[in-house]
Amino acid sequence: MGKTVNIDGVDLILNNPDEIDNMHWIGGETYMTQLLAAWMMVDEKKDIPMNPQILGKPGVGKTTLAYSAAKSINLPVYIYQCTVDTRPEDLLVTPVISNENTIKYHASALVTAMIKGGVCILDEANRMSEKSWASLAPLLDQRRYIESIIAGIKIKAHPNFRVCVTMNDDSSTFEVPEYIHSRLQPQILIDFPDRNEEFQILKFNLPYAKKDILLYTVNFLQRAHLHNKEFSIRDGINICRYYLKIEQFTEKNKEPETKPLERENPNTPDLDLSLFRQSIRQILGPEAFNFLSESPNYQEDHRMNSHFKSMFDKLNDVFMDSSTDHDDPEDDYVDEDLLEEELLDEDDEEEGYYIESDRLEREDDEFLDDNEDDVIHLIDKDDSDSSHNNPAFDESFEQIDPESDPNDMIREFLERKERQKQSSKASKKKEKKKKNDNKT
Repeated sequence: MGKTVNIDGVDLILNNPDEIDNMHWIGGETYMTQLLAAWMMVDEKKDIPMNPQILGKPGVGKTTLAYSAAKSINLPVYIYQCTVDTRPEDLLVTPVISNENTIKYHASALVTAMIKGGVCILDEANRMSEKSWASLAPLLDQRRYIESIIAGIKIKAHPNFRVCVTMNDDSSTFEVPEYIHSRLQPQILIDFPDRNEEFQILKFNLPYAKKDILLYTVNFLQRAHLHNKEFSIRDGINICRYYLKIEQFTEKNKEPETKPLERENPNTPDLDLSLFRQSIRQILGPEAFNFLSESPNYQEDHRMNSHFKSMFDKLNDVFMDSSTDHDDPEDDYVDEDLLEEELLDEDDEEEGYYIESDRLEREDDEFLDDNEDDVIHLIDKDDSDSSHNNPAFDESFEQIDPESDPNDMIREFLERKERQKQSSKASKKKEKKKKNDNKT
């Protein structure tokens, strides 16, 4: 049981602060700076700290950021987990019947932080109802106090008291009231970490894991990010942790080998791919296999991902030019030769890749049927006739599921755009042919 304080003749039992040893913010110094700046007071007598809200996808580290920021300024941290069932008295003061059949009042994590001068983190605060939010309105403005109707007391916040809320930007249960939203400022939006930061986070949380499993997991997460999938670093940690548990359990129950097996190729990853797939399937489901890279060359795989992303950006510029009005058939006409030239830049020439498009090379006036795919292939320009049958060319990707090919991203984009334009382009070609016939 925590300490007891007396406020206006009412004894309050306080909570203990949260002490979490392995919660440490890595990377993203901009987010840390923004949060600490919001808590700073320019004038200690006239200014007040702000109440930032940290937004982001689940698992990107919102609570970790707030906890680390509080620890960096040597303040105790109190975390309150908000739910749809959170009541105003749960946020403030709760009456409890003791063993002596007397009522004792327990202060929440929020009220304890107010009294002790700590930091309160309202985790997943957008799950609370408006009734609960209303009880916090005076605390979040210049008044900086709360009123407990049950205990019949008013509690003012300590000058060192700070508060922030975390919210998942895709899973709100209740809309935050506007009068509360205006008090929760500024908004700090956290995105997925980059490749190096993800590796460092995994290494910090799993210091006992081999480097190969960490790199493989980072590869998986980065490919998922390119496809706008919401697989977070928390998912990556769970995948690695479960893989290591399965691996150790399997090793303990396996019959001892007379001689340790050595890897045939020292460049192959030092991990069991079947166990890694099992971990992904049981953590994220089988659809996550689409983003599993089995290339042993991590840097090469990253370079290829960058190449695909660059290619997609160019296609996006061509098809989504803001100056083009796609409602007008005249504007929908694209010079196919010019389009193919724009897709080939100097970097692609130097790397030995070019684009082969079934649609761009088609000379007749027929259009794709609904069941016909329009695929852009990346092939080696020095071996364009046999690249698909060349084992050396497919060596890096021979174990990857067909669905995991980054071309799927480009294919889906082109198919969607082409089907939207088919009717208008067909009309355009018919008109053009009719004009040519009239001229002849």
